[in-house]
Amino acid sequence: MISFLLRKLPSVAVVALISSAIAFILPRLAPGDPALAIAGSDATPEQLAAVREQMGLSKPLIQQYLDWMFGMFRGDFGQSFIMRRPVTTVIGSRLESTLELAFLAMLLMIAIGLVLGVLAGSPRSKWARVVLDIMTTLFLATPPFLTGLLLILFLGIFFPILPISGEVGFFENPWLALQFLILPALALALPQAAIVARLLQTAMNSARGEDYVDLAKAKGVSPGRITWRHVLRNSLGTAVVALGLRAGDLLAGAIVIEAIFARNGLGSLAVYSVQSRDYMVLQVLILGAVILAVFIQLFSEIILAALDPRIRLES
Repeated sequence: MISFLLRKLPSVAVVALISSAIAFILPRLAPGDPALAIAGSDATPEQLAAVREQMGLSKPLIQQYLDWMFGMFRGDFGQSFIMRRPVTTVIGSRLESTLELAFLAMLLMIAIGLVLGVLAGSPRSKWARVVLDIMTTLFLATPPFLTGLLLILFLGIFFPILPISGEVGFFENPWLALQFLILPALALALPQAAIVARLLQTAMNSARGEDYVDLAKAKGVSPGRITWRHVLRNSLGTAVVALGLRAGDLLAGAIVIEAIFARNGLGSLAVYSVQSRDYMVLQVLILGAVILAVFIQLFSEIILAALDPRIRLES
């Protein structure tokens, strides 16, 4: 396993380097001037030039990029242009909210995706398969923002069971924080869970045609044992890879979901940073999201190698 990780590290480093360049360039391609946002629309050209000089924006782009990169190697991620605080402080104040939402959404995605996938991939009546296919199709076809609005409408307004906006820190009041988290986490998890369920269903249906399943049937093994011991075990690799790939979509969907449910997390911070042209905050958010998605995918490959000995042999 250590050799597997060592072989992966160079590709991770290359992805991180390319992502840092993209994270640096993308915010600067958007129209607008952060100096204008700080100095005001009535600022003179001399005042704007002074602000740009103070923020380091008057340097060549390559020099700005190198300064940022070397600063991160030293643990200095820069200072927010607008909030005039270290970027680590700005992001750290919003991190807990997003981590709580992403963690619960990931748990729900795993639970719902695996349950629906196993049920749909098990031998059942035609009507049961039709109902499960309809459920996964609806979850898959409904984007997170629409799912969130529907959940607010039905579980927050028509049947006021759960709060529809705001948040409470998990360490302040865990039970109340969970109530505020359920609806946004469900809105994030359901579309991704449907993808996991469909892939797992397809893998299980394919596994049922393998020789080892026919051999187990010939030996008189019960259908339930065949499903759990042979079919599901050899199909979990597909679900694990799907879960790793879906993690990036969860991070992207969190931006919209946090806005809908009025959560004060990294998603709302990203929107504010775009609007105010706060390059320093925005580029760290982009780079952090990419690196996190890469490491989640790497972790899913490690789990896949642990589940399937053939992966270890081939590697």
